[in-house]
Amino acid sequence: MRDPSRKVGIKDIAEAADVAVSTVSHVLNGTAPISADVRERVLNAANTLGYLARRREKAAIAVLRSVLLAVPSDTLPHNEHNLYSWTLLSALTRECERRAIRVIPLEVDKPSVGGSHVVDVARSAEVDGILLLNEDRPGLLHEIAASRIPAVLMNGEDHEMQIDSVTPGNRFGARYATNWLIGQGHRSIMHLTWEGRSTIRRRRDGFLDAFRANGLPLDTAYVHLAEGYLPELGAKAIDDWLDQHGGMGGITAIFCAADNLALGVMTALDRAGVKMPEEVSIVGFDGVAIGEFTAPALTTVSVPLEYMGSAALHLLEQRIVNVALNPPAHRLELGCRLTVRGSVRRIG
Repeated sequence: MRDPSRKVGIKDIAEAADVAVSTVSHVLNGTAPISADVRERVLNAANTLGYLARRREKAAIAVLRSVLLAVPSDTLPHNEHNLYSWTLLSALTRECERRAIRVIPLEVDKPSVGGSHVVDVARSAEVDGILLLNEDRPGLLHEIAASRIPAVLMNGEDHEMQIDSVTPGNRFGARYATNWLIGQGHRSIMHLTWEGRSTIRRRRDGFLDAFRANGLPLDTAYVHLAEGYLPELGAKAIDDWLDQHGGMGGITAIFCAADNLALGVMTALDRAGVKMPEEVSIVGFDGVAIGEFTAPALTTVSVPLEYMGSAALHLLEQRIVNVALNPPAHRLELGCRLTVRGSVRRIG
């Protein structure tokens, strides 16, 4: 019987998988072709014995010791309207603390802070890599990419594919939610959004995709713009719509590009005496606002913010390990889920 205090080695894995030690070595290091059946046995044994988890942890500590976290200043305060970025950063910080990765924060949305400044700070601090949140200005990304310092963009899009990035599946999440609303019988649907960054525009794309996929005319897919993402701006946008159309104008559902907008919409509709979901159904996007406590509780597209930071760290590790190969940039999209609550009514 193996002593549980003794570290697991490849001999233990070989014994558990009933293969030679050399076979285990080839499977774990990818140094020779091994049949799928044998490979699966080896990996299952290594996982069961805890070897893979310890190997990953050891590699992470050795590869990634410190990162420069470049963030816009409005993501730093914790308030009721900033839950999206704050939740993402909080999860990232916890993961870095767990893995003893030192984090050096840097605000990047000031006019004086460009890519060259980010690179200078990163080199001065001798960090292993750069994590960039939300800020996807092309010039900024170009200067960071040109520095050859490993970097990952979180919750943003690099249209030139210069650096790695991780983002929610905004377009697919929006298409799924809109398709679900159509399945609930809704045909005249408003998408309330704002002129935000490309990640927000992807949600509008997904909204329109669903109409096309269902063979529905786009003249009943209403894109209505608010002046920003704050609840009071969402409320104002709906007040304006109600004034211009003398009511909802036949719209039976509103799909908001952010939960913050949805909260404002619900306030405006309640104030106007429009019943929800009896007269109008509401769907949000983000899953981090107080949607479960609204009346009715808000149906929303839930973004996996708890996983975005760890996914970005993994991309950064892979970039560091494979830097000599200079592989192409990776773009990772994380799947979103629809959280169904009481703000949607089936019609028809």
